[in-house]
Amino acid sequence: MDVSVLLEPKIDLPRLTEVLDGLGHEGRVHASRTWGKKEQAAIYEAAKGYRPMGLDFLVPASVGKLVEVIHDLHNTLPVFTDSQKRFCRLPEGEEFEVGGYNHQKMSGFTGPGYFVVAPGEGEYEGEIAIDYRKVPKSKPEGWPEIRDNTSGLGALVYGGMVDRMRAISTHVSIGRAFKGKAMNEYFTLVRRDVS
Repeated sequence: MDVSVLLEPKIDLPRLTEVLDGLGHEGRVHASRTWGKKEQAAIYEAAKGYRPMGLDFLVPASVGKLVEVIHDLHNTLPVFTDSQKRFCRLPEGEEFEVGGYNHQKMSGFTGPGYFVVAPGEGEYEGEIAIDYRKVPKSKPEGWPEIRDNTSGLGALVYGGMVDRMRAISTHVSIGRAFKGKAMNEYFTLVRRDVS
């Protein structure tokens, strides 16, 4: 579905939310993949403070520990624009409640890009921080080996990075990459329902 009429000349975020919530998963993925850098940047700015986002947005409270929840990703990079972030609720004893990794074609070169997730603080309150500077200790069976992001190509791609996420609708969120300061790179996530 073409939702561009909800983005120009001014973003109608409540109507965009309503439309996205009315679509199925494939419709939400298709809609989000029509947004280029200009649209994603504008949506990211418009979504500040729009819908508070908690950890349950990424992994619903009904999902058990170490159960995979997939979010389909579309970013504004020139190549490898479509991939996934996979999340899970971590077991007791972990420092963080939610962790995950990037499931993408280049992981053989860059590594899996493991991360932990925390609620945003200060100016980022009501948002989510995906933090690549730390990695979980546990993972679901079948996920790649946990590696930190401090060496090789993984350090160039993920080293020192934090993604700041804002909710758009029940299943769709938008993020911006930060490496000390905000980068001009954005991405959308569309959560799949867990069966």
